Amino acid sequence: MLPARKIINDPVYGFITINHPLILQIISHPVYQRLRNIHQMAFAHLVYPGAVHSRLHHSLGAYHLMCNALSELKSKGTEISAEEELGAKIAILLHDIGHGPFSHALENELIKGTPHEAISILIMKVLDEEFNGQLQTAIDIFTNNHPKKFLHQLISGQLDVDRMDYLIRDSFFTGVAEGVISYDRIIKMLVVHEGNLMVEEKGIYSIEKFLVSRRLMYWQVYLHKTVLSAEMMLVKIIRRAKELISKNINVLAASDALNFFLQNQENNTTIEEHLDIFCRLDDHDIMTTIKNWSYSPGIDKILTALCRFLVDRKLLRVKLQTEAFDLSLVEEKKKEAAEKLHISKEETRYFVFTGEASNTTYDPRDERINILFKDGTVKDISQVDNALIQHNLSSTIKKHYFCYLRD
Repeated sequence: MLPARKIINDPVYGFITINHPLILQIISHPVYQRLRNIHQMAFAHLVYPGAVHSRLHHSLGAYHLMCNALSELKSKGTEISAEEELGAKIAILLHDIGHGPFSHALENELIKGTPHEAISILIMKVLDEEFNGQLQTAIDIFTNNHPKKFLHQLISGQLDVDRMDYLIRDSFFTGVAEGVISYDRIIKMLVVHEGNLMVEEKGIYSIEKFLVSRRLMYWQVYLHKTVLSAEMMLVKIIRRAKELISKNINVLAASDALNFFLQNQENNTTIEEHLDIFCRLDDHDIMTTIKNWSYSPGIDKILTALCRFLVDRKLLRVKLQTEAFDLSLVEEKKKEAAEKLHISKEETRYFVFTGEASNTTYDPRDERINILFKDGTVKDISQVDNALIQHNLSSTIKKHYFCYLRD
């Protein structure tokens, strides 16, 4: 029998209290515990050594902020039933349950055409059946099918507790101070008006700091060129393995679960049919496989080289700039790679390639951040007088990257 109350010591917020038996059961479930073995920030620890926190850390932190936000809204007269409160807490706790190994870095690589949100819903439905329908409210809130839209906005929106936690948590574990936000003040300023989540006028500057911090963290941490290089190398490794398998070359992963998804890439395998196998996958499957491949030169020298480079942190060099790279420069680097590695020019695509990275600070066409003024008027944050977040910051900033073999 699980205890009715549990206290978890979190390095960011202090003590997080779990005081509902159903939530305790969910946290103890194997599909949730799997999140311990998935890095929150993929390969960011190759640049920021402290960034080794997991998806489990993040989901518990987001749960804690959800508890605080619901308490604040109830104190301001917003009607939230015990069932709705439990549903919102479960929904945020499980919002990332569908992430696969290395999260966004490998999304759509192992399983084509199925985003992690869709897999999260599938897992939540399985848990709902296992727990006799007790997760239906959480599923309705997560999928935005609940009549109280502000509950979904707390989970998925421009100002959700998911983003609040990953900014403050990622800042904490990387040591990058630009990500520090006044999350406690933002939560104190939340209010529900006409069924939608809004921010009181007094919270404008805290919201602007939140948006600017998010922008800075993207370019300084999430899209750091070294992180980008490592994650793209991981993608190239998986693609090379799949290419070899498609040519009937014997390439075996370190686990049956990873082997299944690599070997069955062309069989129109649906995730619904093999959700149990997916739930056995985590970062360990990938890294153990890569370590094995890095010391198996008989498989394929391209795959072996990529794996060895990643394991030894001998990453591809990266350049970032606003304009597209000169094709002659790309061709020159491909020629150099072909000569150095004794591979064909066509095969150099695994070591020399270009792409785009982009970030949008605030897009009012997406989920808006509405400010509620004392006189009852409502304005989008970008429309507030003298606002820092104006329309020129709503445009997407793109940078071209160029990865190539080091000298």
